[in-house]
Amino acid sequence: MRPRKQHVLLLWLLLHSSVAAALEPISTTIAVGMAAALTGILARYQNIFYYFRECCRPEWISFNITRLKTDLDNKLFGQHIASRIVLKAVNGFMSNPNPKKPLVLSLHGWTGTGKNFVSQLIAESVFAEGMHSRFVHVFTSTLHFPHVEHIAAYKSQLQEWVRGNVTNCERSMFIFDEMDKMHPGLIDSIKPYLDYYDKLDGVSYRKSIFIFLSNAGGDGIIQTTLEFWKAGKNREEIELKDLETTLSLSVFNNNKSGFFRTSLIDKNLVDFFVPFLPLEYQHVVQCAMAEMEARNLKPNPDVADKVARDLVYFPKSERVFSVKGCKTIESKLDFYTDVHI
Repeated sequence: MRPRKQHVLLLWLLLHSSVAAALEPISTTIAVGMAAALTGILARYQNIFYYFRECCRPEWISFNITRLKTDLDNKLFGQHIASRIVLKAVNGFMSNPNPKKPLVLSLHGWTGTGKNFVSQLIAESVFAEGMHSRFVHVFTSTLHFPHVEHIAAYKSQLQEWVRGNVTNCERSMFIFDEMDKMHPGLIDSIKPYLDYYDKLDGVSYRKSIFIFLSNAGGDGIIQTTLEFWKAGKNREEIELKDLETTLSLSVFNNNKSGFFRTSLIDKNLVDFFVPFLPLEYQHVVQCAMAEMEARNLKPNPDVADKVARDLVYFPKSERVFSVKGCKTIESKLDFYTDVHI
């Protein structure tokens, strides 16, 4: 209950009770003063309550650019393009008090290259509760939208979920995983929420974040990376311009992708297509070392080397890029740390 309403209610009780009728004017003044004091106490307790239960307030939602930069620099390996785009995009968006549209990022690349991990880092830099925040919502295509015959119902449900959550908190974050497995046409149901509208039915979506994760376009990213490697160029020389146009076109024209002929791409509502490059042996070693540190184990280069060498690489003759990136590092590390111990 708002403080003003609390104050009015207390006065009403005092003035309409049998006790109030018998009060002297000075007593009534004291009672009114007590009501005001009580209202202040309730307001202070309400503010304290905000610190113990997550709510849509700055105490719980406040962008920490230092944390995001540090995490991207120290925890994300082999992704110089993605790291730079994500930092600039999120910082620019969160620093703008009046954005014209929601932030829409589409992360692309083979499995294990860091797409889900980057989504987690973004959430942790914005929300005090990170991925556990009640304002961070994850949709997985094969789990939430499994049956093509129910696509009409899914569209309606998705609209309601997004609308309801943004109504509850304008600083909401939505993550759509497995976009390459989503039924074509489904994601277009939320196109209006990603567009340049001030409000739709009284709800503003302009301060929300939408992140799409997909393996689609990964083959093109790998092909470009291979070409640079075969030409003897450093992977850090690869720039977004070398990948972005091809990436967006391949995703748009992939009839097995949730982005197939989508108006989100056609109307340029995706702010950045973020490519994740295939990881090399050195990056897998870094992943293993970081995982050991996260488990409060002393980083052991020998163990990290064994983990990295145990993975499958391509091309087969040169063994340059990890087929699964760092995806199986945790389970491999369990095996090798047990042996090591």
